[in-house]
Amino acid sequence: MHKTRQQLSLYIPNDSSNRIESVRRVADPIQHRLIPAHLTLCREDEIERLGGIAKLAGRLANMPLKPLTLSFGSPQVFDGHGLLLSCLAGEDTFHELRQYLLGSSYIRLQKPHITLSHPRNPKSSGNLPGVAAVLPEIMLITFPTVYHIEQYGHEPWQVLNKFALQG
Repeated sequence: MHKTRQQLSLYIPNDSSNRIESVRRVADPIQHRLIPAHLTLCREDEIERLGGIAKLAGRLANMPLKPLTLSFGSPQVFDGHGLLLSCLAGEDTFHELRQYLLGSSYIRLQKPHITLSHPRNPKSSGNLPGVAAVLPEIMLITFPTVYHIEQYGHEPWQVLNKFALQG
């Protein structure tokens, strides 16, 4: 049985994504094929609890929040061969955006991060120590757009809608 999943994500803008995508392409070609480098903003279970994306449409179309700027540090290994960039600064504004979208301050705490290699995928031959050495020690990234995306089964994620963070 193929399941359709939807979520809200913040894709890494093109001006910041070249180095990150070059690492993802080698460290985890499966994940690289499925979805561009991103931060997951709201997962499918959160959207379903609200009654679906239609319930979020008004908030998404009229977001009073400015583009989100976050700082990320050096890559960290997790769960064996997983590799991620943790957020160093700006987590509070990420959480504010989630609260706004979900309409509550009583939401799950979600740590913003960028996954370079996902441990659920088989370890790639390119997932070696030092694969992420091309990345700077600290990356400052501004996210101007919220993406409503969907995945059918194990197919690549598709963008359904884009919503600008204009302030």
